[in-house]
Amino acid sequence: MQAQQVKELIETRLTDTRVEVEGEGCNFQLLVISDSLAALSPVKRQQQIYALLNEQIADGSIHAVTMKFFTREAWANRV
Repeated sequence: MQAQQVKELIETRLTDTRVEVEGEGCNFQLLVISDSLAALSPVKRQQQIYALLNEQIADGSIHAVTMKFFTREAWANRV
């Protein structure tokens, strides 16, 4: 699976969410920029993303995923 495919998979299913994806093969690092996920607990945020990737995880296309979450404001103000 390619990073662009992971990006499109998430962004098409979560409105108002931007994802920066690094990695290749079956290991990916996600930077998720979303105000809508900010209201959720860290566990609930991860569950939302894993739910979108469940099929690819189950078939082995994705093996490992790490995630960091940002609001749009935090993303714009990062140094």
